[in-house]
Amino acid sequence: MSLHIQDLHATLEDGTEILKGVTLTIPKGEVHAIMGPNGSGKSTLSKVIAGHEGYVVTSGSVTQGGEEILGKSVDERSRDGIFLAFQYPSEVPGVSNANFIRAALQARLPKGEEIDAVAYYKSLYSKMDLLEMDRKFTARAVNEGFSGGEKKRNEILQLMMLEPEYVILDETDSGLDIDALKIVAKGVNAMRSSERGFLLITHYQRLLDYIKPDHVHVMAEGRIVRSGGPELALELEKDGYEFLKESVLA
Repeated sequence: MSLHIQDLHATLEDGTEILKGVTLTIPKGEVHAIMGPNGSGKSTLSKVIAGHEGYVVTSGSVTQGGEEILGKSVDERSRDGIFLAFQYPSEVPGVSNANFIRAALQARLPKGEEIDAVAYYKSLYSKMDLLEMDRKFTARAVNEGFSGGEKKRNEILQLMMLEPEYVILDETDSGLDIDALKIVAKGVNAMRSSERGFLLITHYQRLLDYIKPDHVHVMAEGRIVRSGGPELALELEKDGYEFLKESVLA
């Protein structure tokens, strides 16, 4: 079982082409990291996979376990096991964290089946403890008034509760100090398994110091231009992207 992206092309609504033929396979049990300069299409790729309405897929495919997902709604993709943690998580006033996550879990159950409240809160509290989140956050509106680090922990809490098949983390390390980064990484690492695949989008090696990838890919000008092992991220940290433009994109 894999999440397979094949020759994916996508534009903004005004026709500006962003993705120019992305091909990538993420098997369950593997962590893939994508790095690249600003404007290379990394975040666009994550949003297209998740079904963001601001982009138009012009050709290519994205399959999950062999099934095409591009024709599915955002909600369908989510319930089928696609999870996107945003670079800038949105606030949802008036909806508590506990009710938000509970509603998402309820939507995944067969019709007529109800969540066991005791088991739900036991699971929620145990994951909050791992993420060092005060239990008072269960009653607070989703991300409303949260610091940047609290929003990112809240995204990982949702990930841990929903237990998706494929996880996309779009610059989750952005804006985190080292202590918050370690806590977020601890939550992500707790979710690694042979039944789950990860795509990490990041600018910096430091995230990969705590979440060890199996493969690293470089994205530039809307396509993946180079792939390698974890050592590739160290090379990029040292040398930057100029040499890639000269040797790969020339």
